[in-house]
Amino acid sequence: MTDGARAAGSVALIGGGPGDAGLITVRGLELLRAAEVVVADRLGPRSLLDGLDPAVEVIDVGKTPGHHPVPQHEINRIIVGRALEGRRVARLKGGDPFVFGRGHEEAEACRAAGVPVEVVPGVTSAIAVPAAVGIPLTSRGVATAFTVVAGHEDLGALPGGAAHTLVLLMAVGGLPGHAAALIAGGRPGATPVAIIEDGFGPRERVLTTTLDSAAADAAAAGIRNPAVIVVGDVVRLYAPGR
Repeated sequence: MTDGARAAGSVALIGGGPGDAGLITVRGLELLRAAEVVVADRLGPRSLLDGLDPAVEVIDVGKTPGHHPVPQHEINRIIVGRALEGRRVARLKGGDPFVFGRGHEEAEACRAAGVPVEVVPGVTSAIAVPAAVGIPLTSRGVATAFTVVAGHEDLGALPGGAAHTLVLLMAVGGLPGHAAALIAGGRPGATPVAIIEDGFGPRERVLTTTLDSAAADAAAAGIRNPAVIVVGDVVRLYAPGR
């Protein structure tokens, strides 16, 4: 290697799953342990950071609802910049990097800068969190399809019907409007709803209710994000303590 030359850096966009350290993929864990720089989200498996070599640079870019201290363009600049310095960068994200995770934006920023990037899929909370408490999103004779949507999207035109499950992410704050929109779109007010707060986390709990009561019940229970909201007849299959 000539004086001043450095090996090419790289970026791994790692889907860390819904927060439990055991749900990251083998490939994701391999790349995380090989990284020289880790750029970490709030909802990823942060306990894995404790096992990294002390020489690894860990950069916290976590967001909370309504508070994004490190904007996306700055995150892009960080991961690209560290890679251009010749370092192996692991971008540790919660869930799957391409499911409401802005992973595609980060991958495109890397490619535009000529930085090699690998995308490592992860277990999305939209599926894993309901499954972990015993709520399937599809089940023979109950539901044949599901839709996952961010709570800030327009919900009025979403598919309805008892056989179609709806999963809302990032939706607790707007629940009164979301429920009203779904009812106006044709879903009965008596449609079952499950709100799973802090799935896989220390505050995990499940609130079951109906669409017309969901907002009031969630407010009375003090439900906070992160939460996964499941709307549909599959919620009837939930059996606490099973």
